[in-house]
Amino acid sequence: MNNKGSNHTVLIFLAISIVSFIALIILSVGVANMMGIEDNLMGTIEAISTAVGAAAVFGAGYIAYQELSEAANTRYMDIADRLFGELNSATNIAARRKIFQNLTEDPANGIQNLSQEDQDAMKSVLNSLDRVAFLTQSGWVPDELVMPWMHPMIAKSWEKLEPYVLFERERRNEPYYYEHAGMLAERCREWRAKNLTPNERNTKWVDDAL
Repeated sequence: MNNKGSNHTVLIFLAISIVSFIALIILSVGVANMMGIEDNLMGTIEAISTAVGAAAVFGAGYIAYQELSEAANTRYMDIADRLFGELNSATNIAARRKIFQNLTEDPANGIQNLSQEDQDAMKSVLNSLDRVAFLTQSGWVPDELVMPWMHPMIAKSWEKLEPYVLFERERRNEPYYYEHAGMLAERCREWRAKNLTPNERNTKWVDDAL
């Protein structure tokens, strides 16, 4: 937490504590009056002590909440930075370019004609999607933070790769073959359906790999 943020938090802590203290004193006096309890020194001291303790708890609770919020934001930004590095590395851009250019629509015939270099590129992109799926699993980072900038790369890659993945799942009898990459693509589709207009979904999004 930087100095500016720390000072702001301390001021809010003091404000919460003071307001809580005053409110609890007023409440204590009001309850005592309603119950017909006469004021006495020990009662007043006890009420003030209770109010001070409660005010400190409210203030401390706010500080704990702020620290947890800042920790979560730091974690989100760290994950987002790793995702950006993963999807925009020179290696992955080159691999995506190969699958966009060389994968045909028919996987049964297309896979027979892929060079070893093309197969390696396909595996590289799929592994990248698996890694992105791992980093964005539920609760780790909100989709609204990362989907707005990474959905074109995921959607365009999976559009090319899905027929090959489904073909390989059946051929190998491995239903879990790149399952997490597929789940990521489905989340991407749901996000696009919810947040983009039909025209936006049909836009030829720019990808450095193209």
